[in-house]
Amino acid sequence: MIKFLVYVAIVLTIFAIGYLVKVFELASNLKGTKPDIITDKDNRLMSRLMLIFLIVFFLFVIWNLKSFVPLTLPEAASEHGLGLDWLFNFNMAILFFVFTITHILLFYFAFKYYGRSGSRAIYFPHSNKLEMIWTVIPAIVLAVIIIFGLKTWNKITEPASKDAIVIQLYAKQFDWTVRYAGKDNQLGASNYKLITGENALGMDPDDSKGADDIVVRNEFHIPIGKEIEFKLNAREVIHSAYMPHFRAQMNCVPGMTTMMHFTPTITTDEMRKKPYVIQLMKGINEKRAERGEKPEEFNYVLLCNKICGNSHYNMQMTIIVESEEDYNKWLSSKKAYFSK
Repeated sequence: MIKFLVYVAIVLTIFAIGYLVKVFELASNLKGTKPDIITDKDNRLMSRLMLIFLIVFFLFVIWNLKSFVPLTLPEAASEHGLGLDWLFNFNMAILFFVFTITHILLFYFAFKYYGRSGSRAIYFPHSNKLEMIWTVIPAIVLAVIIIFGLKTWNKITEPASKDAIVIQLYAKQFDWTVRYAGKDNQLGASNYKLITGENALGMDPDDSKGADDIVVRNEFHIPIGKEIEFKLNAREVIHSAYMPHFRAQMNCVPGMTTMMHFTPTITTDEMRKKPYVIQLMKGINEKRAERGEKPEEFNYVLLCNKICGNSHYNMQMTIIVESEEDYNKWLSSKKAYFSK
């Protein structure tokens, strides 16, 4: 019944608007004016509204920057992340400069050159000089962006060093399992046919390389200043290992192993003491308090950045970055999977 009344109200509103338009047309005819004819006065009003819109629009942009930039991620916590952040900021500076200039010119020209009776536009079909300017300048800017981008990308995708700590990230609906390569720094073989309720990774018990492999869940630890090579696998659908604070992301694809690596530069405790992070967590916990939730402490996280199913949002895992001494102490407290 309520839906029916809503539909009736919408139909009646449309009819009312139609009759108001007719009334307006009749009133204009009685006054001897034609509402469908655009006058100089109308054009002048629109030009001034364009200028007002320009000012309001940029005030809105400034408000957006002031309101939402302080809610972005803290500084990168990996070596290559600094380069990525620089590249992102470089691109944004160019985009914001072009955005500002083009919008000022667009609305200013609409304000200055509004239609006037008797005025005629200049016929200007072509200019080789202008064509050259707006072709060459964007081409140079894009070439610079691409060169910097490729340079940064090559650093990220180059093979990891031989001394890198090897860790497997295994994704399945809807959680993560982490496997450390142990003292030999080599992961043992695995096969999907060996997957059971206990052996979630399908690890091969006959492979000697996997005898010292350590499997952990809920959270995993990595040492500061040491290169970490991640080998990524997925069980049933494509997932994506996303570690936003390290500016690292790579797809986990069923049936194949993908890889990425980075070197963490800021421990969890150090990041928690950063003024920006303290302010950020203060705002988050204020919102949590309004909803009656307990306060949270800052942590690095591993997320899935693919919409992999109904419980996709549950795919997160805490990452602890600590000193090499604390990392070794934590790892030595864990037993090898096949020794249990």
